[in-house]
Amino acid sequence: MHKAIRAYVRAVDRMNRVIGRCAMYLIFVMLGVLLYSSLSKTLFEPALWTLEMAQFLMVAYFLLGGAYSMQLDAHVRMDLLYSHWQPRTRAIVDVLTAGFLIFYLGVLLFGGISSTQYAIEYDETSYSSWSPRMAPIKVVMCIGVALMLLQSIAIFFKDVAAARGETLE
Repeated sequence: MHKAIRAYVRAVDRMNRVIGRCAMYLIFVMLGVLLYSSLSKTLFEPALWTLEMAQFLMVAYFLLGGAYSMQLDAHVRMDLLYSHWQPRTRAIVDVLTAGFLIFYLGVLLFGGISSTQYAIEYDETSYSSWSPRMAPIKVVMCIGVALMLLQSIAIFFKDVAAARGETLE
């Protein structure tokens, strides 16, 4: 494959590996917030912000780690037939289905950017009693979807190479 494609795949894999490994630690931050929530409800005045903050952290954990999960091929897959196929057949099927994934993530990113622009322009807040600004979490969501889109394209290139009997590593 072309040198530019190889460089793209290496750069996206490296970036998503670093971001994914950092995002893994958000689970501990979320657990800390939930522990504080439990303690505050039993020992003193309950905090209004803990549940929604834990939800925001879970969104960041899930979306920022999504591309890393795709890179490791650690996501859930229905492999009733897939696991019995030859590697080349898997790569050909993956090339065909990657187009749908890339289209879906493109539409999702387009909608996410539109929603983020709305949140920034109108200073959108949550309807909860804490009422945090929604723009920061929407920006994180757009970044996560963009990283998954970039990783999907890199995986597409890897699958094309595998279908041709080559490797991009």
